[in-house]
Amino acid sequence: MATSLIIFLVICLVLACTFEFVNGFHDTANAVATVIYTNSMKPTVAVVYSGILNFIGVMTGGIAVAMGIVNLLPMEVLVDSNVYHGIAMILALLLSAIIWNLGTWWFGLPASSSHTLIGSIIGIGLAFYFLPGNVGGSAVNWDKAKDTGLALLISPLAGFTVAIIMMFIFKRLVKNDIIYKEPIPGKMPPIWIRMLLWTTCGLVSFFHGQNDGQKGVGLVMMILIAIMPGYFSLDNSVNLQSVNANVSHIEVMMRKADTTILSGKELKLYKEIFNHSTHFNSETSGKMLSADITLGSRFELRKDVIKITKGTEKIIDGGNLSLSMKEIRTLKGEIKDAKKLVEYAPSWVIIMISISLGLGTMIGWKRIVKTIGEKIGKQHMSYAQGASAELVASMGIGVATAYGVPVSTTHMLSSGIMGSMVAKKGLKNLQRKTITNILLAWVLTLPVTMILSGGLFLLFRAIL
Repeated sequence: MATSLIIFLVICLVLACTFEFVNGFHDTANAVATVIYTNSMKPTVAVVYSGILNFIGVMTGGIAVAMGIVNLLPMEVLVDSNVYHGIAMILALLLSAIIWNLGTWWFGLPASSSHTLIGSIIGIGLAFYFLPGNVGGSAVNWDKAKDTGLALLISPLAGFTVAIIMMFIFKRLVKNDIIYKEPIPGKMPPIWIRMLLWTTCGLVSFFHGQNDGQKGVGLVMMILIAIMPGYFSLDNSVNLQSVNANVSHIEVMMRKADTTILSGKELKLYKEIFNHSTHFNSETSGKMLSADITLGSRFELRKDVIKITKGTEKIIDGGNLSLSMKEIRTLKGEIKDAKKLVEYAPSWVIIMISISLGLGTMIGWKRIVKTIGEKIGKQHMSYAQGASAELVASMGIGVATAYGVPVSTTHMLSSGIMGSMVAKKGLKNLQRKTITNILLAWVLTLPVTMILSGGLFLLFRAIL
């Protein structure tokens, strides 16, 4: 690699770690606000406890959400023939996300790091429309963007609604009035309440690490694939002949399909599957690991696997595939195994992001903690309200992570606290000014980051 490329690679990796660091202290309040404002844990102990569990969450979270981030931009956009164009994309994406996160943190607004990142990525894709010979509608993976956008839209509504339900459940099951009262300043609650809030704080921290930490992993993989596609397009530990067998099985099963009932779009995908299958089998014949493939050919093999697996999944989802349920289950298993070649992250990437998120969690938490703890409701959180909001947030994030969907920890918990306040005294129990500011930040995050990242991308691309 040229010296300039190495320098840019290091800068991009540092910025990715910075984003995750900022994400850590931006989102820490989501986990620790309840234990701090209910005197269940000292602030220093709470943020260290949250930081450790965030670290563990990233380490154990897998990479499904990370790959969701990588796949938001089509491969043709991710890997440009001019590597400096890829660098311009990464720099614009990271800088816009960091700028918005720091801005909302400075004003103490619990905005979504997930929305920030998604908006920045989509802004890059849309900027391609303004380039000579642009790639048009293929500049954004709209199918993936719609799925991600839907999850981010539903999360605050779910957090608000389920928190109200959770409060009613608490009132039915727990008759001790102390859990519904405001904490007495400087006085610790009974041990059983503290243990409950320690648990909910820990769950939010852990699942935050699993979901938000993976976004950082996805960012780093995006950087590595964009700048060094030959080295990071494929997992060198995966046996190519094993994947070759998966691809061959997919091809055999797809040949059983009745193509006369497929739509025009599905028929196009069907033909692409066989074209890429033929190319993959030819290129990997007699070769065991990706190290046996020339650097220039590795990204094409990645493209083959993604086109084969994604195309097959889309045809399955279309409901026109004339296979039995047993055959479809077998086909999905082959798809999952084939993806192992391209859906991965080196251990050092996961460790680097874990450390960045864990350290960030221990710093800068006070501004947003104050908003969550004091300014959402007209009264301080009760123990039950804090526990309800965090239980809802941890469940929502856990489910989203299991399905490989990026979701907003901030939206889940902030809306959960709003719901817990409404459950007690209705909408009049919310501070209108704070809620208005939070909602405004939520609404502006996507358009602002899209414009910012797109503008920076066009600027950097003209310079580099």
